[in-house]
Amino acid sequence: MIKIIYSKHANDKRMVYGLTKEQIERALKMGATVKQTDGYLASYREIKIAYKKLDEKTYYLKTIYVN
Repeated sequence: MIKIIYSKHANDKRMVYGLTKEQIERALKMGATVKQTDGYLASYREIKIAYKKLDEKTYYLKTIYVN
């Protein structure tokens, strides 16, 4: 199991879009990942998540958006 830490901004966006924590975890596990300057961008279906990996199983989510 992975540990997810949400920034206030990411949690606010998750709630605005009505995404469950299970949907976020699925996007992180199954989404296509692209390296960015300061972290990664996971894309799964319509969900995009900008995050940093703090260690092997801990993710810090910076923002979430839906296309």
